This record gives sequence, structure tokens and C-alpha cells, in this order.
Amino acid sequence: MAKETRARMIETTARLLQHRGYYGTALSDILEASGAPRGSLYFHFPGGKDQLVLEATRAAAEIATRELGETMVTAKSPGRGVRAYAEAAARIMQETDYTFGCPVAPVILDATGGLEELAKICRETFESWSAILRASFREAGIPEKRAASLAILVISAIEGALVMARAYRDCAALLAVGADLETVVDAALPRRRR
Repeated sequence: MAKETRARMIETTARLLQHRGYYGTALSDILEASGAPRGSLYFHFPGGKDQLVLEATRAAAEIATRELGETMVTAKSPGRGVRAYAEAAARIMQETDYTFGCPVAPVILDATGGLEELAKICRETFESWSAILRASFREAGIPEKRAASLAILVISAIEGALVMARAYRDCAALLAVGADLETVVDAALPRRRR
């Protein structure tokens, strides 16, 4: 039961952070949404909100990183992998009534709550995503320098499209970006791999 309460608090916090950012996520909101008693917060997270936010951000980032990695490994081409990832994000965005988003962007935009460790988690997440994309692109024959710039383009475009999808409550931009990224990435492949 204690493990379930702790896991539920982490999951709830991650969801609220994606929607509201660090400052917009109050402890009372976390407790209410998770159904956890007030005393359980400091029992499970002696460091209070900061510890809970760190663990929730880390957990959500690990899930997104794992999903990106799995998508890129199973895709027929790196461009198709990027498109599939954008399409999956669009589905989740619609299923969550446009509250889903990047697990780290709202925290970064909220100035990471002044926590250096939280800023570090956010940087490491982007570095992990970039490494996954670069590896996929290099494996398909794209030279390192081009693979690195494509990884930055993909992450930036999808992050921006996620924000637009939330603003418009419509995934058209996210789906269009995914399709265009597929074309751009696959055009960078050596001719023999296209």
C-alpha cells in the first residue's frame, strides 16, 4: 500500500507538472489528485515538494526516453521513427484532452523552481533524446555532423509542435511536423538506404 501511494504521488505530480509547471503545481493539488493523505508526503518524500518534483520529473523523462528509443529501434527508417513518435504524442495529447506534453519543458519554462538538480535532469533528458536520435541516424548512414543537427531539429520541432497543439487544442501542427521531419530525415540518408 505504501509503495502504491508513493508511485501514485509521483505519477500525479508528473502529470500536474506537465500541465502546470513547477510553480503552478501546489502540494494540496498533488495530495487531492493522488488521493494521498497529507502525512504521506513527508513520509515518502522527506525533502518535500522539491524531492517529489525531482522524482516525478525523472520518472516521466525516463518513460519518454524509453518510448523514443523503442520507436526508433522498431521503425523501418529513422524518418519513419520520428514521424511515429510525433503521431504517438498526438494520440496521447488528444486522449488527455490536451494536457499531455513534454515531461521537462513546463519545468524548464517555469525556471526549474530554482533547483539546480531539476535543471540538470532536464538537460540530461534532452541529451538522452539527442543521443538516441543521433545513434539512429548514424546507424542509417547519416554522417555524424548531419545526424547531430538533425537531432536538434527533430527535438526542437516536436517540442514546439507540442506547445502549439496545446494552445490550439488541435494536433494538426504536430502531425504536419512529424510528416515533414520524416521527409527531411529520410532525405539525409545515403541514396542506397532510401
